[in-house]
Amino acid sequence: MNIKNLSTAFTTDKVEEARDFYVKYLGAKVTFDCGWYVNLQFDQPMCTLQFMSPQKDHHKLSDPSGLMHNFCVKDVDAEHERLTAEGLTPVLPLEDHPWGDRSFAIVDPLGIMLYLYSEREPSEEFKQYYK
Repeated sequence: MNIKNLSTAFTTDKVEEARDFYVKYLGAKVTFDCGWYVNLQFDQPMCTLQFMSPQKDHHKLSDPSGLMHNFCVKDVDAEHERLTAEGLTPVLPLEDHPWGDRSFAIVDPLGIMLYLYSEREPSEEFKQYYK
């Protein structure tokens, strides 16, 4: 299989709120918006998210519990400072982790956890797990 792109569509009744949050706080660009379906693109061409409201009986609302989007950023400390200054409250504190990142987390309007991190050298304990 030769996969060219992978993205996630989240079914919600809060499409506008999700769009506005990701545009305002995470710099997403709207590349498609027909009202019930929105495509958001981030800095890299294959970094996208989609949100859609149910249109058919088989479109069930997604459950955000347990879902986490991971965003690798250049400077997690700067992002933490910027987002907290804009009024967002982290649900996980800014801290270093032995598996090789420094991170914090916020929650979007749908209840999805957003894990923002910058890569760091992993501890000796975790180096063995990298391939």
